[in-house]
Amino acid sequence: MTAPHPRHRRALAIPAGLAVAASLALLPGTTATAAPAAEAAPATATDGTSLSYVVNVSPGHRPSATVRRAIAKAGGTIVTSYDRIGVIVVHSANPDFAKTVRKVRGVQSAGATRTAPLPSAATTDTGAPQVLSGKELAAAEATSAKAEGQDPLESLQWDLPAIKADKAHEKSLGSKRVTVAVLDTGVDDTHPDIAPNFDREASVNCVAGKPDTTDGAWRPSASESPHGTHVAGEIAAAKNGIGMTGVAPGVRVSGIKVGNPDGFFYTEAVVCGFMWAAEHGVDVTNNSYYTDPWYFNCKDDPDQKALVEAVSRATRYAEKKGAVNVAAAGNENYDLTSDEITDPSSPNDTTPGDRTVDPSKCLDIPTQLPGVVTVAATGAKGLKSSFSNYGRGVIDIAAPGGDSTAYQTPEPPATSGLILGTLPGGKWGYMAGTSMASPHVAGVAALIKSTHPYASPAMVKALLYAEADATACTKPYDIDGDGKVDAVCEGPKNRNGFYGWGMADALDAVTW
Repeated sequence: MTAPHPRHRRALAIPAGLAVAASLALLPGTTATAAPAAEAAPATATDGTSLSYVVNVSPGHRPSATVRRAIAKAGGTIVTSYDRIGVIVVHSANPDFAKTVRKVRGVQSAGATRTAPLPSAATTDTGAPQVLSGKELAAAEATSAKAEGQDPLESLQWDLPAIKADKAHEKSLGSKRVTVAVLDTGVDDTHPDIAPNFDREASVNCVAGKPDTTDGAWRPSASESPHGTHVAGEIAAAKNGIGMTGVAPGVRVSGIKVGNPDGFFYTEAVVCGFMWAAEHGVDVTNNSYYTDPWYFNCKDDPDQKALVEAVSRATRYAEKKGAVNVAAAGNENYDLTSDEITDPSSPNDTTPGDRTVDPSKCLDIPTQLPGVVTVAATGAKGLKSSFSNYGRGVIDIAAPGGDSTAYQTPEPPATSGLILGTLPGGKWGYMAGTSMASPHVAGVAALIKSTHPYASPAMVKALLYAEADATACTKPYDIDGDGKVDAVCEGPKNRNGFYGWGMADALDAVTW
């Protein structure tokens, strides 16, 4: 079924070239839709009554015969088992499946990954960012032609000098031995700015909870969201005389599709994505989403507890195998260190309702998981984006994610306060959100790994934070200029709630 509330809380899609009035879509607390679309549903999900579950057991070996028999007796069918982390993906039409299996010896936790039945194939197109117009393309190309070494659209990318990526590229574009995986809605690897750097071997479709390695399965269909393709271009669009330039235009990028036809990112797909990245030599993962259907997963709920545990195991395993996991902080202007937050959107796959949560106990996953690099967004003036979540001790680092052009106007020749990226079909366009901030940090992490090829994930993260440009709190923070404080920043210049350790620095990434 289709989500009753806007999806892609990590991205705000705005048509290119829109004026001030349209930019008001980026007011604090506002979300925007993505473009869900058709895709083949799992073959086991045809009766319309099954739910998907994760069953967590002791890692390191295949599920015991006792557990397997109990799953079958409770009406479950094992879809796949990630034995290294002890996570089993199961489909069952028994509404008491999780409750029954939790009582079985050897089962540590179990829970439904969704509240809606497994979907059949469906098509729902709710819109996508508009591409750059011919006039905008021509103007940008004319401007960039005057600057030696720039790609045609680089003059529109205010975000690159904001993190000194333009200067970094004079020293290094990054190494082809480094791969960044985009866990997202799919990546169009035929795009001329992505094709030169695309890593097919590290790409897959994980939507069903197990890897689909069919050639091209990682691509979005024509009616699906361009979100993953936009993110991939921000990270690694090639410096090839075509279009735009990525933060790390010399590294490789892969597509791991974890967003389903209706735009949901369910636990089984996310676990599959991290496991695939772990087993295929990925150095950095980018995660510009939250795991549906709960914005915050509360550990005192047995279902949600199981989801937190499953994704936690997967992220830890990916890091153990060498990957730095980078995630977007979210777009609701929430203080993630507050005593309570009202979440009006969960569960978003059936009927959501207001609920009050403690964000220290109810987690946005993978964003708030230990070891994950949590990224806040900034605009063209270097201030926290109007929509970006924040919180001292939660936000690790900041990077450009765009903002309303009316709030943070870039210096010419850039014209939009949003972030330029690649779009399917060989096009380019603007989007904004912490979804766009996270790939900037993933790109900088890839440059660090390129400079220090033997650095562990812990070392890459340490360098990422040490090299960040310390940024003091914005006080008062009145982003819309209406005389009212829109958010309160706490902490010192080098570790605060808006910017964490500071603004990501690509130049230091290639010189330290």
